[in-house]
Amino acid sequence: MGLLPPGKRLKQLGLGFLVTAILCVLVQYLEAYLKSSSWILNEKITSGIVLKSLWWDFKSVLTEELLFRGALLYLLIQKIGSKKSILISAIAFGIYHWFSYGVFGNLIAMLFVFIGTGLMGYAWAWAFAKTRSMLLGFGLHLGWNVTYNTLFSKGPLGELVFLSKGETELTDWASLLNFTSGLILVPIIVLLFIRYGIKKEAVQEDSEANL
Repeated sequence: MGLLPPGKRLKQLGLGFLVTAILCVLVQYLEAYLKSSSWILNEKITSGIVLKSLWWDFKSVLTEELLFRGALLYLLIQKIGSKKSILISAIAFGIYHWFSYGVFGNLIAMLFVFIGTGLMGYAWAWAFAKTRSMLLGFGLHLGWNVTYNTLFSKGPLGELVFLSKGETELTDWASLLNFTSGLILVPIIVLLFIRYGIKKEAVQEDSEANL
């Protein structure tokens, strides 16, 4: 998992969380602007409900990270190199979301889901390859999911912290912009962050990073 050195890894986790949380907030406020809606606090929310949702987010992210960016990706990188391994991980991540999103059989939806989740999966796998740790990718993944699901009530758990009020139906370019902002633009920004903002760690750090 690449837990050592702990201080460095915690900083990577926190940075990743902050980056995607901010991006998610921007996407939600773009949607609110386009729909002429506003976000209001859910008066029925309780701390217990929030904690259950956060725990669900944590478990789902941890499961996906262990499955797609854990030991299997590490072994693939050792066998066939980073580029091919990252691509395989991204493709598998995109296909997995056909089923987790329930869009299998709808070709248009499958295409967009594959592109969006595949790009994001590529970014998170690239983060693993560059840092030799799961924690940056975990932070990136968790930051988006917590903000999207728990804060803005967009996930499968229903109404949580904030609720959208007074929205109107989007058409034409506004609908396209809203659709692509989270699915395409955010993954591209995260890829640029990994490309230019994250330094590749030296191979000799493997003895620590593999813990």
